[in-house]
Amino acid sequence: MKNIYEETGGTYTQQGDYEFPDLKVQPKKVIEIGVWGQRYRRYLKQCHRIRYYNLLTAGTLNGHLAEVDQQAERMFQLLVSVLSEQTNVTEKLKANRPMEWVQKMNSIRNRATEIVNSELIFV
Repeated sequence: MKNIYEETGGTYTQQGDYEFPDLKVQPKKVIEIGVWGQRYRRYLKQCHRIRYYNLLTAGTLNGHLAEVDQQAERMFQLLVSVLSEQTNVTEKLKANRPMEWVQKMNSIRNRATEIVNSELIFV
């Protein structure tokens, strides 16, 4: 009598007195997760453990983190460009007064980081 594993096409390999199933694990795609995805993973792991472990056990955690990372990066870049246009931080300012340009860009990047964190990462 065949078991469910054998009925679905599974086979066994004899090793000594034991039969081991021939399991084939599909290779996982290597997904790069950036700063935003790592920050979101840490937040999920600390504050939303059930969701984190559900994604982990389903095998969809890395894909989800990569998607959030891409969204956050696009949002960050868009915010930086919009905020720099609104505050007149231009290449001309960079050429004439570089230290002021650095100060303003750091301020813009910090504001954009806070917005992305509050709107997308720590939700």
